[in-house]
Amino acid sequence: VCNAARKVPPSNPAAARRFFETHFRPYRALDGEGRDEGLITGYFEPLLHGSRSRSERYRYPLYGVPDDLLVVDLSAVHPELKGRRVRGRLEGRRVVPYYSRAEIENGHAPLADKALFWVDDPIDLFFLQVQGSGQIRLDTGERVRVGYADQNGYPYRSIGRVLIERGELAPNKVSMQAIKEWARNHPDKVADVINQNASYVFFRELASDLPGPLGALGVPLSAGRSLAVDPQHVPLGAPVYLATTWPNTRRPLQRLMVAQDTGSAIRGPLRGDYFWGYGYEAGVQAGRMRQSGRMWILLPVGMTPGQLLAR
Repeated sequence: VCNAARKVPPSNPAAARRFFETHFRPYRALDGEGRDEGLITGYFEPLLHGSRSRSERYRYPLYGVPDDLLVVDLSAVHPELKGRRVRGRLEGRRVVPYYSRAEIENGHAPLADKALFWVDDPIDLFFLQVQGSGQIRLDTGERVRVGYADQNGYPYRSIGRVLIERGELAPNKVSMQAIKEWARNHPDKVADVINQNASYVFFRELASDLPGPLGALGVPLSAGRSLAVDPQHVPLGAPVYLATTWPNTRRPLQRLMVAQDTGSAIRGPLRGDYFWGYGYEAGVQAGRMRQSGRMWILLPVGMTPGQLLAR
């Protein structure tokens, strides 16, 4: 199939259509109860403002991977746990959970020499961790790109949900933009709310000439065509036909995507995260997107979902 793809003329929709119709068969994604409709959210590549040196303005660190973070792959002993990894640290001879977000923010983790950059806004830094990649405009005028390197091992908890539970935001008003506005109006409460999400992401600096952020496959993502999925259910690299709606509307959004990324909040066969690209408008769309949607996974003719996931 890959060899056949190389022969498809670029920018020829008819040839591309023939290629997919000839070489693939669609499989409708279902959950364990036979439902075919799930949650589709959005993400994007944000722009932050920062420096390579700490200062009064730039005082929030963006960390690289700590030296004491252990990643344990259990699949060698338990094959049924393929793709699942445990993160922790050594305490004597015991492996214990790594430091939580609150512990990291309070200086308990040995990260003094791991700051890659310093940025000027803690809530922007938090959302950079949620997105998994972004760009930083430095005080020197240089622009750099950073991407996901690792994570501290804790499950993701939505701070939007925390704000709803605390009565700070109405359920129908939660979006990235609404959370940022709340944070500007309640600076004394920001740290406590953010720390309710114990998950913490570490970064690495990427080549500045990449056409987009790197996804889980190690290739640049494409705005409007890259989809983050749960690889336990949707194989990375597979074409996925997505049927959902534009953010906050009933206008159909139906197109062929490619499963190129993952995320700690993307779990289950009916869960997808739509990559909107870079910049302000992409952030607006991503922040508002919380739509119902259905997915069809396209697999090469003769291959079943069970065969591919077994790999």
